[in-house]
This record gives sequence, C-alpha cells and structure tokens, in this order.
Amino acid sequence: MGGAELMAEVKEFTLPDLGEGLTDAEVVRWLVEVGEVVAVDQPVVEVETAKAMVEVPCPYGGVVTARYGAEGEELAVGAPLLTVAVGADASAPAGGAEGPGSGGADGVVAEADGAGAAGDGGAGETSGAVLVGYGTGAPPARRRRVRPTPVSAAATPVNGVASGYGRHAVTPEVPVRAEAEAEAAEHAPGPVPVISPLVRRLARQNGVELRTLTGSGPDGLILRADVERAIGAAAAPAAPAEPDAAAAPAQAADAGEVRIPLRGLRGVVADKMSRSRREIPEATCWVDVDATGLLAARRAMNAAGGPDAPKISLLALLARICTAALARYPELNARVDTEAREIVRLERVHIGFAAQTDRGLVVPVVRDAHGRSAESLSEELGRLTGAARDGSLTPGELTGSTFTLNNYGVFGVDGSTPIINHPEAAMLGVGRIVPKPWVHEGELAVRQVTQLSLTFDHRVCDGGVAGGFLRYVADCVEQPAVLLRGV
Repeated sequence: MGGAELMAEVKEFTLPDLGEGLTDAEVVRWLVEVGEVVAVDQPVVEVETAKAMVEVPCPYGGVVTARYGAEGEELAVGAPLLTVAVGADASAPAGGAEGPGSGGADGVVAEADGAGAAGDGGAGETSGAVLVGYGTGAPPARRRRVRPTPVSAAATPVNGVASGYGRHAVTPEVPVRAEAEAEAAEHAPGPVPVISPLVRRLARQNGVELRTLTGSGPDGLILRADVERAIGAAAAPAAPAEPDAAAAPAQAADAGEVRIPLRGLRGVVADKMSRSRREIPEATCWVDVDATGLLAARRAMNAAGGPDAPKISLLALLARICTAALARYPELNARVDTEAREIVRLERVHIGFAAQTDRGLVVPVVRDAHGRSAESLSEELGRLTGAARDGSLTPGELTGSTFTLNNYGVFGVDGSTPIINHPEAAMLGVGRIVPKPWVHEGELAVRQVTQLSLTFDHRVCDGGVAGGFLRYVADCVEQPAVLLRGV
C-alpha cells in the first residue's frame, strides 16, 4: 500500500438534528454499502423520525468504511452513522487491507470494544491501514496506531461475529489482561451473535434467550426483527388438542403478552398527549348542528367552478369557518407560557388537522390559514393529506400549529372529547354528518345533522368565550351566509 493511501483521513458522520425537538431516529433502509464510493451530499440512509421519513445526505466524499445501526434500530442524534475514508483510492478494498505478505508498515486500526478477543497467528498476514469494523450495527470505533500482526484464516468471533465481519479479518495488539480474559472465556458458553445493545435489552425485557435464535443478519447476526418474531411466537397461544371448558381460565392467564415499544411517532404522540392532559385544565362543550345548508353551499361552489375546477372539500369550508371564528375570539388562538405565567396570543393562524396514517396519527399544518380562501385551503389540505399518506411530510409541515381541526366523523362516530394538541389552547372536533329528524322552520323534517365539540384550555378563557366561539361556528355551518358579514 502506498503512502498516499495510508494518509487517507477517516471521517465520522453522525446522525444530525433533523428537526425541532428530535432526539433519535430509526434506521429504515441503508442506501450505501461498506466499500462503496459516495459523493458529497449523496443520500446514504433513510431514517424515520417521530415527524417524517427523511433521506440523510453525507457531507463527505470517499469510501464508506463502516456503517452503524441495523435497519430497524434506533440511533440517538449525534450517534455515529458511518465512517468515510476521504481521499482513499476508490479502487482499493474498503478499509485498505492488502494481501498476504505485504510488509510491516504501521497502520491505523479502528479497534471496536471487545476486539481484543480476535484470534492470532495463522495462515496469512494482513498489514497496512486496516479497519476492524463489524459492518452494519458496529459500535463506535476507537482508533489507535499499532503494528499489524498475523491473522488466522479462521479468526475467533468477536461478540459472536467473526472479526472479518466487515470485510477484513485482523488481530490488533492484545493486552495481557485481554488474553487472560479470552482464555477464561473459552470455558464459558460461546458468544451470542448480537451487536446492538438495544436488541439485547429487548430480548432481556421479554425473556427471549438469544442463544436459541438464528440471526437473519450478515454472518448470522441477530437483529431486532429476529427478537420481535420470537416475542410474537412466544405470545401466540397454542391450540389445545382437546378443548376443555374448565381449563379456559388457566389458558387465558397463560396467554402471554406482546410488548410494543413506545418509540418513533407513536412515542412522541404518547408523550405529547400525556403532557397535554397533565398540564392543561381542559373543558369540553358541544352542540348538535344542522349541516344541510353547508352541504348545499359546497355543492353550489363546486358547480360554479365548472367540471375542470378543483373541488372544495368540506374540511376546507370548516377550516375557513374556524379562521373567521378565531378572528372574533382570538383568546383561543393562543398558548400558555407556564414558566413566565403568561397567556401568549398569536396573530397568525396556522391550522393543524388530524390525519390517520399507516404510521399513526399525524397533524399536518396549513400555515397562514387566516389569509387563505376556501379554494386555497382545499388545495393545501389535499396536498398535505397526500404527503401524510405516503410519509413524505417534512418536520416543518408537522410543527407550529396554533389551532387544530379534528374530523373524527370519517371513522363513523358522532362525538368525542379530543385531547388538546399541546401547547395549543383549543381543538374543534367534528362528528359524522347523518340524516336525522330535525325541527326546521317550525316543522319536523329530515336534515343532515352533525355534532361539534370544542375542547379548550380553561386558563386562556372562560365558558362564555368558548361557548361564543362554538355558537358562531355552528351558525356558519347552519347558515353559511353568516360568513358574508365579515367579508
């Protein structure tokens, strides 16, 4: 290996801060392999945060020498993602290992914890700049300069994975204490092929014996998915050969349990809702409303636009009504600064709307909703809904709402007492619209009726303000022409 290659600088790229308040992300899919050449700003990994799916670009160009984190594993912000040999010869193998008998020049060894258990002596030698990496899931490396030593063709496994598990089998200098520990370990059961401490903790918490599992990762590495499959298999009750009614209670007691980690989006939602209930003294008021007039107005607006014009959604009309109501009752477009003991009223209205996706509940945000027409609101709501479904919402599109609109009528329910989207001061819930008997203009008729419910922070206003807001919204739903008074 030439001197220029030995001078290649290995740079570590850590998981960057991907949005407001994010502390970790889950590795969804690696886009590069160890040994692959990457360019500056090339996406190298796709991660899922609590807010969105994001492709992370690498700020360095060179050869990928190690990746940290298996697919499905969570990494903290600031934890290593991968290392790149900047300026390395792209035609050389990753890690810069050379063939047998290549000389004894000093090399830089990236020695991972526990690397001293690698075997020594053997059929071939490796020298030069060598990276002791475990590939995907490797722990952060510690670098030191050593003299290369002979390597056995069948190196002793490290953490259950052969020390050649990245691309090269090497044996760094082993201190006397490490040799003694390795000798004592020969009389203990063999090592378990697990790298990630998160996988070990998940197995320990659920009583899974790792030695009984066959890993699906490289060289038999046990991944999170392997442990989760074992948990699910253990939780599935076996069907009895002969049903016995008397044994049913005992079988139910022994059915086991499945533990689902509160992480990612689900964890953030859980924390936010818990904080909302813990901090906000909320109250709810509701009213049944005749929505026949609103539905008729929507049909007329869409008919006036022509067959090729974009259609205005019902949610857009409700959002437009909410912005008009917030202009009349600004107390509800606010938040509470608990540390300063102040109510902060907000001049701009950013409406969030609850959207159920395969990833869970998300709240995309329509910014500056107060300045938008019904047609503009409908267009933006449609765009954000599509992005929510395909997981392409950015963190900025999921933060900063000042008031939330929750249409739970799509689930076929009439009413609810929604939890306020912290740190907002109110949320309007809308139930399904169904035909019901209703007294209209003094006569009994079948009308399209819905229930509106307003949950509000009792610190920012009293019941009079909340009731006034809800009544104004109800009046606009029943008689959309009421909105014209503010035009």
